[in-house]
Amino acid sequence: MLTIQLLHARQILDSRGNPTVEVEATLSDGSFAVAGVPSGASTGKYEAVELRDGDKKTYGGKGVLTAIGNVNGPILKVLKDHDAENQKGVDQLMIDLDGTENKANLGANSILGVSLAVSKAVAVSKKLDFYQYLEALYRPYGAMKAMSLPRPMMNLVNGGSHSDAPIDIQEFMIVPIGAETFSKGLQMGAEIFQSLKKTLSNKGLSTAVGDEGGFAPKLGSSTEVLDLMIEAGSAIGYKAGIDFAFALDAAATEFYDEKTGIYGLTGAGLDFTSSQMVAYYKDLTTRYPIISIEDGMSEDDFEGWALLQKELGAICQIVGDDLFVTNPKRLQMGFVQNLANSILIKLNQIGTLSETFETMAMAQKQGYSCVISHRSGETEDTSIADLAVATGAGQIKTGSLSRTDRICKYNRLLRIEETLSE
Repeated sequence: MLTIQLLHARQILDSRGNPTVEVEATLSDGSFAVAGVPSGASTGKYEAVELRDGDKKTYGGKGVLTAIGNVNGPILKVLKDHDAENQKGVDQLMIDLDGTENKANLGANSILGVSLAVSKAVAVSKKLDFYQYLEALYRPYGAMKAMSLPRPMMNLVNGGSHSDAPIDIQEFMIVPIGAETFSKGLQMGAEIFQSLKKTLSNKGLSTAVGDEGGFAPKLGSSTEVLDLMIEAGSAIGYKAGIDFAFALDAAATEFYDEKTGIYGLTGAGLDFTSSQMVAYYKDLTTRYPIISIEDGMSEDDFEGWALLQKELGAICQIVGDDLFVTNPKRLQMGFVQNLANSILIKLNQIGTLSETFETMAMAQKQGYSCVISHRSGETEDTSIADLAVATGAGQIKTGSLSRTDRICKYNRLLRIEETLSE
């Protein structure tokens, strides 16, 4: 039996220069792997807990030494000599050891680091690419999708909490709907990214980038951003609605006032009720080829979500991120109330590989689409690229066409594409 022999965690830095957890796993046959854990800036309140030290004298309180101690101490103690190939058993032992609903005791960052590192080490032992091993792990969950390369949703403009730009909507992404292969779609995105840089520069706008590598110009309205993206694509021969479409991540919880029930788009100088917010999105979709809206409503505005799904669900992907936080219980609520038709999948929102699989299988069986996603604070870890392929998710968002923490995921997918075509 292949067993866990050693777990070792350390504090590393993420793409924002903040501490995060990295875990090494060594198995009984000497197989070894490393996993890095990402961190979000725009986080839903129902996410699993990311454990931080809180010591303001060190990294402004964002240190993760407590989480690291949990890996090197109690987690190692309970997992040592355990069957490494029983991924669900590995994850369940950590869930039981934590003993809370949201992993508040051990921290989702410590638990996820171990969950990923162990699975990666088993893949090494079996001489499998990670996506191949993940596909084998996912199959028993009754997965409905065959293994495939995902279509990238590429973030070209950052707003909201991901930049200092006064743009209310957090992400403006392009989706290469006209590309027949992943590599061609990536090429299209890279070319439009470079063209947008020239377009912004020619207009005297900033070409500095935000947390996820997209540009962060001082623009107020969504229409200004979308028009510039269309212009950038057109300048190099790509047509909006034919070659590429748009996807939005509004991150509406960030600009929603729970007391008043108002969505305040301060950059655009607009205040909306829930129904007016839906009407705003509806207007945008009639004017622009928008095929996906993520977190269009605040995480607890269920009436707003239901209305958005009713009005636009037939023509647009309505994606729950803060709404569902990769949690099967939250997702079940979405089914019952018909709140969306798609779910964003973030490993660290739920904290283990097994629970992620459970959530994805639930979604796919219900006819929901799944979008595999990075976080705004990323590492060089490329696990989400393998996850997207293994589960046949069909879509991945992992940032813009700049910053190595984003590009490494795209490059990993290029390598997998070569392997799958052999």
